Amino acid sequence: MAILLSLLLFLILLGAISYFGYRRYARPGRVYEQLGGEATFTTTMPGPTAAGDGMIIKIIQNLGEHVPIDPADASLLRRDLMAAGYHSDDALFYYQAGRVIAIVVFVLLALIFRGFITQNGILSIVIPVGAGMLGYFLPTLYLDHLVSARHERIRMSLPDALDLLVVSVEAGLGLDQAIQYVARELANTYADISEELQLVNLEIRAGKRRVEALRNLAERTGEAELRKLVAILIQTERFGTSIADSLRTHSDFMRVRRRQEAEERANKVGVKLVFPIFFFILPAMLVVSAGPGLLQVFKYLFPLMRQAGGVVN
Repeated sequence: MAILLSLLLFLILLGAISYFGYRRYARPGRVYEQLGGEATFTTTMPGPTAAGDGMIIKIIQNLGEHVPIDPADASLLRRDLMAAGYHSDDALFYYQAGRVIAIVVFVLLALIFRGFITQNGILSIVIPVGAGMLGYFLPTLYLDHLVSARHERIRMSLPDALDLLVVSVEAGLGLDQAIQYVARELANTYADISEELQLVNLEIRAGKRRVEALRNLAERTGEAELRKLVAILIQTERFGTSIADSLRTHSDFMRVRRRQEAEERANKVGVKLVFPIFFFILPAMLVVSAGPGLLQVFKYLFPLMRQAGGVVN
């Protein structure tokens, strides 16, 4: 049991170190560029890259292309990758290659360290199998984390984006020009919503109808609040009502809902603190408050009880 707990703690520590290293030192911006990059209005000339990096990227891409996958699963993965911010067609191949590499690395680590972990023949087979399963599901879990984090960032940036959109529309800009202006102004503050609005503007410039571009925005991100915003814009255009009034009302509603969610989380804090207080704080308080009294009881009462017992005998 102790060996299994040690193995579990080792895997947790390995995952935490890998995640921290990727977030802090692996330069995620390079990964974005490899997977297609952000859609911007300006174009830059590609800088010189090392031949070794290009060869490694090509090998990884070829590996991902040769991994078999069901078309339905590929469609779902593409949707999740787009929701996470990866819009390139090659993103699926990189994801598949990353899953294969993770399986191989975890299985090799399990084969290397299983002799130090256990000498049991059954566990020596179960550990590599479990490591392979961990390597298979870990990229999916990480992708789900990226999607949820991006949804949260988009949801938190929507009220400010709506306010700026209302100001732009009331200043006399059309909806397309207002979307372009908001995307440009929010590029540094809210990069995710800026990128999505830039893609909407590029689709409209390419000849798509505004309704189709907005629907693609909702399907591409998968965020519930953004879907509501798209529905409001489509209905406003269909019925000819004021865009500024609709956007201002929706922005106020989102702020009220955000405040209500914050109040709900604050009200849940007391319930969530019950178990930490009961298991960690209450024992320490009992030791501090009742400890001296119990020591006095053990020091004086028990000797008196022994003396009384000796007298009776």
